[in-house]
Amino acid sequence: MTDSTGRRVTANLALTLDGRYNGPGGPGDFAAFAPYVTTDVARDHMTRIWESATTAVLGRLNAEGFMGYWPSVAEDENADPRDRGYAKWLVDTEKVVLSTTLAEARWERTRVVNAPAADVVAALKATGEGDILVNSSPSLIKPLLSADLVDRLYLMIFPEIAGGGQRLFDDGLPATTWTLTHQETGALGEIAMVYDRAR
Repeated sequence: MTDSTGRRVTANLALTLDGRYNGPGGPGDFAAFAPYVTTDVARDHMTRIWESATTAVLGRLNAEGFMGYWPSVAEDENADPRDRGYAKWLVDTEKVVLSTTLAEARWERTRVVNAPAADVVAALKATGEGDILVNSSPSLIKPLLSADLVDRLYLMIFPEIAGGGQRLFDDGLPATTWTLTHQETGALGEIAMVYDRAR
């Protein structure tokens, strides 16, 4: 699935029907998402995003949140096996955290980089193997979409209109074409979709 330019860059994010990745209460407002994140469709989708990825790229806020939560899930024998699989992958994989404020990595197999997302990802594409997953970090996904560096989008769409909050697809993005390669709908109306960039 990679081409002559190197590794595939993938990105995952959950959105409401009105395209928001958080609610009107700000970056921590996920009330509209809560009923859906533990459904079978959402958990299977989470497995799908990491299975071919060997590098996780994260913004600082997500890195702190994820690494404060998922390592304990990796050790929890009672956790859903899909949650545990993702947690173990996240703990064990190479992690690149983009931050202007962190001085050093607080987690194993992690390095902190203070550079534009497009530059960091372009450099990662030129080395190594496996997918580069931009892991639920819209502050990084947006500039990568602007630079046309995203090869695959993993989207979860939840049947809620948030009525406020931040949008992923801002005006001014370059016009691009995408091919739907996977779609699955859950009992609550949640939809998992995989789109590949048509180049």
